[in-house]
Amino acid sequence: MRRLAERLGIRAPSLYKHLPDKAALEVAIIATGLEDLARALEAALGGEAEPLPALAAAYRAFALAHPHLYRLITDRPLPRDQLPAGVEDRAAVPLLRAVGDPVRARAVWAFAHGMVVLELARRFPPGTDPEIAWREGIAAFQARATAQPHEGPGTPPPR
Repeated sequence: MRRLAERLGIRAPSLYKHLPDKAALEVAIIATGLEDLARALEAALGGEAEPLPALAAAYRAFALAHPHLYRLITDRPLPRDQLPAGVEDRAAVPLLRAVGDPVRARAVWAFAHGMVVLELARRFPPGTDPEIAWREGIAAFQARATAQPHEGPGTPPPR
C-alpha cells in the first residue's frame, strides 16, 4: 500500500480513506480490469462477419498488454461476492454472443486462457509462432460450430 501511495503521490494512510485494506484494493482492480476487458471484447464484436477470431485477438491483446492485471483476474478464485453486480457477466457476454452456446463458449475461453498463460510464461519452444496455434485453435472451434451446433441444455455464460 505504501508503494502504491508513493506512485499516486499521496500518503499511505490516505488510501485507507477509500479502501479498507489490500484485499479491497485487489477487488477494485479486478472489477476495473473486467470492465476494461469487457469493453475490449465488445469493441471486437463490432460488425465482424466472423466474430470469434476478432474476440480471440482482443482477448490475447488485452492479456499480453496487461499481464499483471490478467494474472490478478485469472490466477485465483474470483471474489464474485465482492464484485459489482454484472461485471463478470459483462466480460463473458461477447463470447457467448459470438459462439451462441454456453458450453462451447467455456471451451473457447479455456483454449484462449491456456494460450495466453503459455505465452505469458514464455513456454512455447524457441522459434515457435504462437499466432499459428491461435489461428488453428480458433479455426477448429469455428469448423466444429458450423458442422455440429451444440444442442446441450442451456447454462450460465462462461466464467
